[in-house]
Amino acid sequence: MPSRTQPVLWIATRNRGKTREFSELLRGVCRVRDLYRLPRFPEIRETGKTFAANARIKAQALSRVLLDRPVLADDSGLVVPSLGGRPGVYSARFSGPQATDQTNRTKLLRLLAAKSGPSRRAYFEACLVISKNGTVLGSVSGRVWGRITTREMGKGGFGYDSIFQPQGFSKTFGQLPATTKHRISHRARAVAKLKRRISRILRVS
Repeated sequence: MPSRTQPVLWIATRNRGKTREFSELLRGVCRVRDLYRLPRFPEIRETGKTFAANARIKAQALSRVLLDRPVLADDSGLVVPSLGGRPGVYSARFSGPQATDQTNRTKLLRLLAAKSGPSRRAYFEACLVISKNGTVLGSVSGRVWGRITTREMGKGGFGYDSIFQPQGFSKTFGQLPATTKHRISHRARAVAKLKRRISRILRVS
């Protein structure tokens, strides 16, 4: 349980699954708050062509609203080279404006149905940006390679986790224990790079 004496870092998301993951990854460093209980918070248009660009847009925009509070924005997704890099920055809405995790997974499995071997290789990438009052204080990224399975396996995680098998493992992210995922995931690798900077930023905030 995070101590109430720990500093607070705002995460620019309403995705509770992502919030839980960040809470685990940043345990001992800070307390995490998200936008879930702030329904009137302005929506930010993610117009960037890359994960890094979208993370920067979100971090700067939200930190101008949450004045004097450091904001961490994350943009991440799944990239399948044989599909020209799709879903990429459209990972969350891959199957359309009303997309759900399930419809996104179903569409991806359908597009890869006739592919095998190297054509099923994929990677998750996460880009993290910390901003305060509109100024970017730090930016890092992390990536984990693997393959897309032919069917869903496991109920853990969220998004594409149940069809992504990380390299070196026989199970999907949906089957692996959370402790394992939090050690090897794209987000974990990005957070590991940013942790020292997060601590320093929060100490002076």
